[in-house]
Amino acid sequence: MRSTLLSVLTGLLLASGAAGADDMPTFRLLMKDGHFFPETLEVPANTRFRLEVKNEGPGATEFESLELKKELVLAPGVTRNLVFFPMKPGSYKFFDDFHPATGQGRIVAR
Repeated sequence: MRSTLLSVLTGLLLASGAAGADDMPTFRLLMKDGHFFPETLEVPANTRFRLEVKNEGPGATEFESLELKKELVLAPGVTRNLVFFPMKPGSYKFFDDFHPATGQGRIVAR
């Protein structure tokens, strides 16, 4: 009886975690030729979200934010995801270390 209850509870926890990941809002960021598209991403404040970052350029790129403590290097043609914990309302800068003159952007949490 005890092991059956434990199995049921474990199954419910796993199912609720999977459902929570699928319900997470996803925002897309394209990197190409040293630029971010869009340069400004608006996201809901106080909400966990996923950022899908795609490099369509011919060389390596990097998504980096010192404020948000996130860093992701992408080879050409690669798409990767970053998960962000809920942010307070505000503006958070990010940049491409490989293209510092043009690779500047921000996430605005409202």
